[in-house]
Amino acid sequence: MHGYTNDKDAYLKRLRRIEGQVRGIQSMVEQDVYCIDVLTQISAVTKALQAVGIGLVEDHLSHCVVDAARQSPEAGQAKVKEAADAIARLVRS
Repeated sequence: MHGYTNDKDAYLKRLRRIEGQVRGIQSMVEQDVYCIDVLTQISAVTKALQAVGIGLVEDHLSHCVVDAARQSPEAGQAKVKEAADAIARLVRS
């Protein structure tokens, strides 16, 4: 079981909403909407995706990392490294 399993429906709902926002941006570009308005919507989608990412990191830490640390120090350290690498990717994006 993944750390986000209990919140899967909420994540899917948020991702569908983001998908709709992205389609809206595509429509804005097709309609030649003012570029600042398009950029504003891109910023909103970016923040929404970041919020999903932060939630998934939280779930990973509280479930996967904690479970691995209970198994052994080595397994825990491996999951911490995995999480740190994922966080670094999120921060760079």
